[in-house]
Amino acid sequence: MADTISIFFIGDIVGDAGLELLDTVLPGLIQKHEPDFVIANGENSHQGFGINRTIIKNLHKLGIHVITGGDHSFDKWKVFDYMRENKEILRPLNYPKGNSGLGYGIYDIPGKDKKIGVLNLQGRTFMKAIDDPFNTADWALEQIRKETNIILVDMHAEATAEKVAMGWHVDGKASVLVGTHTHIPTNDARIFPGGLGYVTDAGMTGSFNSVIGMSKKVAIKRFMTGVHQKYQSASGDNHMCGVLAKVDTESGKCVHIESLIYPEFNHSSEG
Repeated sequence: MADTISIFFIGDIVGDAGLELLDTVLPGLIQKHEPDFVIANGENSHQGFGINRTIIKNLHKLGIHVITGGDHSFDKWKVFDYMRENKEILRPLNYPKGNSGLGYGIYDIPGKDKKIGVLNLQGRTFMKAIDDPFNTADWALEQIRKETNIILVDMHAEATAEKVAMGWHVDGKASVLVGTHTHIPTNDARIFPGGLGYVTDAGMTGSFNSVIGMSKKVAIKRFMTGVHQKYQSASGDNHMCGVLAKVDTESGKCVHIESLIYPEFNHSSEG
């Protein structure tokens, strides 16, 4: 029987609601699912925008090995120095050169004589006009595959088509691609022909009594008036969305992938 490693990816952590939920449920979920490596997207963890040193340290203490980012990675300037020092905090690689932080890393898998590469990319459709993520992926995957063929990609993008396109682009070169950013979990976990485990969006970890983690009142007013409103992170009806994947350690191909929501959403009503 082929040897596999299991990867647990946690969708975008949004504000205090997401952090408090992880404090409560993550130790039990790690004990239940026994992942070999845990990754979380943390770019919305500080008040809904950005991240700070305290959050990074606390997430590591909870058992998260690597924290990925996105378009809010640079919102809190005080974390820039820490991003330069700490290789376990990533930001999208395809931001122009000169920005703080790393876009990919290669890490030892605890208890295994194996390494895992984690690559963070950001899309450009309906987002900032940064460098091409597809050519960036080609370069990064070539570098990572010199040391390991077990690779997870966090594709932080608005457009589902861009995420799917990236999935096909890296199929056979990466093990798993998980989409982030939209905060809405998609029900399309599958394995591509070349062995890539794929999910368009992992969803978010935070309040679903909200508009993608933010205050309903403020979000609705913003849409109704067409004028910018200061977003506020919400609370209540908290859920953790994530992805569980298993990868063959020899081939680097995904052999199982599924979405996880905890606690599960209520699909019925009474009265």
